[in-house]
Amino acid sequence: MNKKLVAAIAAAASAVAMLPGIPVIASTAHYENVGEALPKADWDAYVAEWNEEAADFTKVSMAPGRNETELNFAWMTPKAENNGAIVYFGTSVKNLQKFTGTVSATDSKLTGGKAYVSNKVTVTGLKPETRYYYQVVKNGVKGKIGVYETQSFSDVKILFVGDPQIGASKGQTQNGDKLVAADGAANTAARNDAYAWNRTLTAAAVQNPDVSFIISAGDQVNKTGKPKEEEYAGYLGADLLERVPVATTIGNHDSLNSDYSAHFNTPNATDLGTTKAGGDYYYSYGDALFIVLNTNNYNVAQHEEAIKKAVASDPKAPWRIVCYHQDIYGSGLDHSETDGMILRTQLTPIFDKYDIDVALQGHDHTYSRSKLLYGDGQTHGTYEFRLNESGSDYDWDNAYNTQTNEKVGLYPEDGDAAGIATLDAFRNDNHCYTIEDVEGNTVVNPQGTLYMTSNSASGSKYYELNPVQQDYIAERSQNWLPSYSVIEISANKFTIDTYQLTEEGKTEKIDDTFTIVKN
Repeated sequence: MNKKLVAAIAAAASAVAMLPGIPVIASTAHYENVGEALPKADWDAYVAEWNEEAADFTKVSMAPGRNETELNFAWMTPKAENNGAIVYFGTSVKNLQKFTGTVSATDSKLTGGKAYVSNKVTVTGLKPETRYYYQVVKNGVKGKIGVYETQSFSDVKILFVGDPQIGASKGQTQNGDKLVAADGAANTAARNDAYAWNRTLTAAAVQNPDVSFIISAGDQVNKTGKPKEEEYAGYLGADLLERVPVATTIGNHDSLNSDYSAHFNTPNATDLGTTKAGGDYYYSYGDALFIVLNTNNYNVAQHEEAIKKAVASDPKAPWRIVCYHQDIYGSGLDHSETDGMILRTQLTPIFDKYDIDVALQGHDHTYSRSKLLYGDGQTHGTYEFRLNESGSDYDWDNAYNTQTNEKVGLYPEDGDAAGIATLDAFRNDNHCYTIEDVEGNTVVNPQGTLYMTSNSASGSKYYELNPVQQDYIAERSQNWLPSYSVIEISANKFTIDTYQLTEEGKTEKIDDTFTIVKN
C-alpha cells in the first residue's frame, strides 16, 4: 500500500482540517475516481504495486475476539507449503509468545485452482492501553513485525463503516477507460476501490488515533458467488488493518461462497443463520455486547436463537448492539422500499424482546439515522428473499410471503395494476413500527431502537436517496462522498458522529452528534 499514507496515520488532525498525507481526489459523481488523485506520484506508485498486491492471497486479517482480552487472526497460505497456524505475540519484540490455532482447507476453485488453507489463531490475555508486537508465520517463515495497541476497555471508540465493496466501481470511467471487474490484477475496479478504501481509513485514523476496532456492515468485496481473491487482497491491504481489528458482517456480495470464512476469524461463530460464507456470531467489548447477524439467511428463528445465546453469554452488558447488512430501516432509493425491508416485520419485535439499543446497517449506499423505533404490537406477514434459479445470485426482483408463498414483485411494470397493488400491500404491511416520542439529539432511557445506515466507506458505488424521506428517518444524506461514523461507548453513554471525506482530503460532519444515555 501507499507508505505515505501509513506515515499520515501517526499524525492527529481536527475534524475539519486538511489531513496530512491524504490524497486529493478529482470531482466524481456516483463513485470515487482515484485515477486522478493528487499527489499523482502516490497513485502511480500504487498502480505499479497492484500486480503484486492483487496476487497476494495470504494477507492477514485481525478481528476482535470473544471479549476485549482476545484478538483473532486469520490468513491463507498455499496448502503444499503450510507448516501450521502460528502467531508470535507479546509486549517485547525480543520475547514473543507462541500461539497456535487451526488449519482448514479452502475451495481451490476460488484461488485459481491452487490449493490454499485457512489459518486461524486466537491470542489471549490482552490488557488495556498496552502496546503489543506480533509476527504471523506463513509457510514456516516469520513475517514482518506488526504493532497492535489496545485502548481503554471502559471508554471504547469504534469506527463504523459500510459497503467498501472493492470492485463495485466496474463500468465507471477512469482516465478515459472503463473500469473492469476482470480476474486478478486486470480488475481495475478493485484497484480503484482499494486505493479509495485505504484513503478513507487513513483519514479516519488520523482523526481518531485511539480507535479500538472497526465494524463493517458488510459487502467487503463485490463479485457475487465468483472467485475474487484480488478484491479481498485490496480490502485487506488497507494500512490501518495491519494494526486495528475489524469485525466484519456478511453482505449479499460476500454471502454465496466460502472465501469470506477463509479470510476472517469470527468469535463465537455459530451454525445459525448460515450461508456458504458463514453464520451469526457475537462478542463483548467493554460495556457492550455485539451481535452480528447474517441476514442473507432469512430464517429469523435462527437469528433469534443466536441473539438469545449472545445475551446469555453477557446478560449484564449495559449495551446491546446488533449489526447486519440489509437496512430494514434505511432511506436509499435502491433498497429501502424493496428488498432492504424484507426482514423488518420479523426483526423489529425480536429487537424489542431482547432490548436491542442500536442496529448498525449497510446495503443502501446512503447515510441515514432513524428515529427511535419499536414494534406496533400488531400481527404482520413474514417475508423472505430467495436465490435465482441458477443459485448464482439473489432474485432481486421478488420477495415471498413465507406464510402464503405469495410472490411479491418488487418492480412491477407501469400499468400492472395487480402487481402494483401487491407491492403496495407489502409496503403497508411493513409499516410495523412505532416512533418513540422524544425530542432532541440526547435521549435518556429510550424504549426504542436506533437504526444507523452507513454510506459506502470506499465510495466504490453510491445510490440516490429515496424521493420521499420516510417518517421513521430523522436525518439522511447523499453527498457522493465516502463516509464513516465514530461510536463511543461507556457504561452509561452511547454517542455516534458521522463524517464524510471531501475531495480535498478534509473530514466534515454530516449529522449532529446523537447520544443515548442510560441512568
